[in-house]
Amino acid sequence: MNAAHGAVVKVDVESGRAVVLDYVVVHDCGRVVNPVIVEGQIHGGVAQGIAGALYEHAAYSPEGLPVATTFVDYLLPSAVEVPAIVVEHVESPAPEMPLGVKGSGEAGAVGGAAVISNAVADALEEFGVQITATPFTPGSIRAMIRGARRAELRQEATPST
Repeated sequence: MNAAHGAVVKVDVESGRAVVLDYVVVHDCGRVVNPVIVEGQIHGGVAQGIAGALYEHAAYSPEGLPVATTFVDYLLPSAVEVPAIVVEHVESPAPEMPLGVKGSGEAGAVGGAAVISNAVADALEEFGVQITATPFTPGSIRAMIRGARRAELRQEATPST
């Protein structure tokens, strides 16, 4: 299985909200035996990647107890937050496998969080933000921008020798 992911993400620096506008996956799972199942696996994997990058946060108390015990506290993307996903199939059958199949379960899941993280990092590059953790919640994005601005102000206030 091989796949390439691309995403366009808009980040509102005032609110800190990141929105996935467009998403494309090009993959090669050998011969596509059942296109509906393959596309469903890819869509599910992409949604999981978006969730990991922008929503899901497994937070724990100092005692090690989960603080998100309901879906009110543990956010997941709905159909509203997951954009229409363009999927392109490249078929290069595996000669050593029956039917030439390679597998498709990882095609959507592997690249999702990485492409969203890179798109957010690209959107925040002008602020000098250092990306250190996911998810990119509105609060964490605003905190990263504030931290980068404070660091810039400290650097400007430091006399050069």
